[in-house]
Amino acid sequence: MKKWLAASMMVLALAACSQETKQEVKEAAQSAASDVKNAASEAKDAAGSAASEAKGAAHAAASDLKATASDAKAATHAAASDAKDAVKNATADATQAASDAKNAAEDAINAAKKAASEAAK
Repeated sequence: MKKWLAASMMVLALAACSQETKQEVKEAAQSAASDVKNAASEAKDAAGSAASEAKGAAHAAASDLKATASDAKAATHAAASDAKDAVKNATADATQAASDAKNAAEDAINAAKKAASEAAK
């Protein structure tokens, strides 16, 4: 009977060890699953944050590009206006110079006629 009792105790001890091992394995698996869920959640949050930052950077770059294009357009208009004014001024100056040259030529012709008339007397 001692043999049966000893064998029964060994079976019970083995069963207890097996139950404890199963419980430890279950806890380890649950812990690993929880860690995986946490890591997946953190990765999802990080991806969302990165996407949001990329979207913000894209909007900022587009805004900067739009502002630069607007500045370039304004500068082009200003340069065109300045060039137009310069052409008007140059035209007015050329017209005045031509008028002055015509007057000087007429004065020279009149002076030559007067000198020729006096020389003929």
